[in-house]
Amino acid sequence: MRLAMLGLGRMGGNMARRLAAGGVEVIGWNRSRETAETLAGEHGNIVAAQTMAEAVAALTPPRVVWIMLPAGEATEAALMELGRHLAPGDIVVDGGNADYRESLDHGRLLGDSGIEFVDAGVSGGVWGLEEGYCLMVGGSEAAVSVLEPALRALAPAPDRGWAHVGPVGAGHFTKMVHNGIEYGMMQAFAEGFDLLERKAEFGIDPGQVAELWRHGSVVRSWLLDLMADFLSEDTALDDISPWVADSGEGRWTVREAVDSGVPAPVLTAALYARFASQDERGYQARLLARLRQAFGGHAVRRGGEAE
Repeated sequence: MRLAMLGLGRMGGNMARRLAAGGVEVIGWNRSRETAETLAGEHGNIVAAQTMAEAVAALTPPRVVWIMLPAGEATEAALMELGRHLAPGDIVVDGGNADYRESLDHGRLLGDSGIEFVDAGVSGGVWGLEEGYCLMVGGSEAAVSVLEPALRALAPAPDRGWAHVGPVGAGHFTKMVHNGIEYGMMQAFAEGFDLLERKAEFGIDPGQVAELWRHGSVVRSWLLDLMADFLSEDTALDDISPWVADSGEGRWTVREAVDSGVPAPVLTAALYARFASQDERGYQARLLARLRQAFGGHAVRRGGEAE
């Protein structure tokens, strides 16, 4: 199989490497030509293209173009350009973290020209190259059938770790819910280990407990594996800023829960916890402190001292 990979950043580059190692020929394009040329120099199954048009021209029908670009403007621009170079029967795969509603629009837009659109939710992060990627794929049966050799190469094993979950939009919808659950799991681990670390009189080692729970415990998971690994080196985490980003998919999951009338208190609380970590002004906390002082005479801290 041969496909074009547009966007060779942290995810796209490693996906191109795994595809090439799995026998798939990759025509790689990136805004930085140096990135594409470096990848091409690593593996004989990767060829660098100078432009998107050149990448498409190197393919044979039905042509498959896989986009790994940031959602929004970059992806929109790529889709507009691809629409000028592709023909009916060709396939565009969006593997970025896109809003499933945008994917529905993209499917309709390309479908009007007879071009198949597939939305692929991709999980695996920096470990995907070595461990394989979990792929949640939305699109027609025909399009996914053409993609199957690539999906089998990218997945942890040819027969697992990838699935055709439904029509266009279903892939990114499933990935959105996946990331919402991820938010909740991470928050639960963070709160539980905060409790362990604060119980000073017991002298519990959070790193030891993380390693302990990896074996036989009902909370064992890959997230716990990762946590046990970094806590074994640094339990205090003093050099880490208490600021947690949210990529957007947590917000979309909570929005969907509200729109669907599905109670999702854990996912919502986890998202709000991330918002709280990003609040450098700290206005809410300062307001609460003054309210407590106003009605109950409770002490407040000014410049690090209580009054």
